[in-house]
Amino acid sequence: MQFANEIFFLVVAIILWGLFFGSNLLFRLRKINQPEAFWLIALALNATSMTLFALASSTHLVLVTLGNTLLLGNIVYLAIFCRSLGCQIDQSLKILAPLGLLIFGLIFEYLRHKGTFTERVIFISVAASICLIWELIELKHLRKSHPKQLTFLFFTIGAELALTFARLFILYNSGTDSINNLYQEAPLSTAVRWSWVGVSILSYIAIVGYWMERLSVENAQTIRENLEITSLLKEKEQLIYSLMKANKTSATGALSASIAHELNQPLGASSLNIELLKMKLGQGTLDPELGKEILESLANDNQRAATIVKSLRSIFNEDKSQSENIHIGDLITTVLDIVKPEIKFQNIKINKKINSQHFVEVNSSEVIQVLLNLLNNAIQALSQIDHSNKVINLEVLDGINFVQISVTDNGNGVSSEYQSHLFELLNTTKKTGMGLGLWLSRHIVTRHKGSISYEDALGGGARFVIRFPSAA
Repeated sequence: MQFANEIFFLVVAIILWGLFFGSNLLFRLRKINQPEAFWLIALALNATSMTLFALASSTHLVLVTLGNTLLLGNIVYLAIFCRSLGCQIDQSLKILAPLGLLIFGLIFEYLRHKGTFTERVIFISVAASICLIWELIELKHLRKSHPKQLTFLFFTIGAELALTFARLFILYNSGTDSINNLYQEAPLSTAVRWSWVGVSILSYIAIVGYWMERLSVENAQTIRENLEITSLLKEKEQLIYSLMKANKTSATGALSASIAHELNQPLGASSLNIELLKMKLGQGTLDPELGKEILESLANDNQRAATIVKSLRSIFNEDKSQSENIHIGDLITTVLDIVKPEIKFQNIKINKKINSQHFVEVNSSEVIQVLLNLLNNAIQALSQIDHSNKVINLEVLDGINFVQISVTDNGNGVSSEYQSHLFELLNTTKKTGMGLGLWLSRHIVTRHKGSISYEDALGGGARFVIRFPSAA
């Protein structure tokens, strides 16, 4: 009979370990939650206890004490598992469970040395019955809200409780004075014990079925949610496309409304020069040198207006077929020639520092428009201050794979409340501005794979920094 017990316990241990590792694989793709953790603990304790029962008779009977302790631990943690399905487990219960099992193990070991086999069976049967009744109470509260697998579990635990009482009844009515351990137990009570172990396996199978159903429901829900998310993402893409289209239409309208503002300076300057020319011609006092200067100024203003219109017309055109390798210093010279009359009129000093050998691949007319916009902003900022030392610093230097251009003035700068929105469309700090220039400048720079940023200048004022990738 001893050999049959060992084989039986070994087979059961293999089955339980198979359930344990299979269940771990079941949950490996997600984080294990609290009920799953308690159930896996119970399953591991049960598998370990059966392994110890299979080894105890051939090694040392102290393994019987450890095996019974872990067997009771399996029932305790199954009860905690049942409770965790309905509520959060208190930290105190997590501490009391292993502490109670330790006390049980010490008492059982004492009975192994001082007590009889029947006393030990009664001791573990009473403790197990209390925990099984606890499981039934917890499951009764859950049967209405959980699937049929828990109903089946309710009946298997009831069967375990009935078999526990049956084994006690058989041992009480049979002579057990000559029995020292479970390996010497009578065939009938052994059969009841084996039946109890078999039903406990059914309990674990019922829980596996419960988890499979839960996971199936979760997977089906995940699939539905993924389909809903996919649908929402498609709606989002369509909405973004519609908004971009609407924004482009809105931006086009804003550009149309802002052309007058952008062209105001060159056309205004042209108007003044034309009036001056008419007056001199009418008086017959037109000096050839003055006439030549006025005509050159008109030509420059005309070219400047044409450049602005060209940039505005091409703002949404991503074709950069007119790009060419250019040295930034040449563009700055062109820009300074355009703004020279205004700079002279405003009594502004220009400091130009070009320390660059790199070329950039850009559309020259568009970049000129950017530099003109930054210089005009600096001129306007300086025209609003009283002190006589008005300075604009233009600097070009080479970086690693880029060329940096900075335009710095010693005006009042930009207040912090406007800095975060400085490059947004229709955002302006000027009373007569439309909020187009800096937005248009950023658009042009980014089209050329560059960047533009603002920072407060040292000592006060505004500093705009542009970076273009250097040409290969």
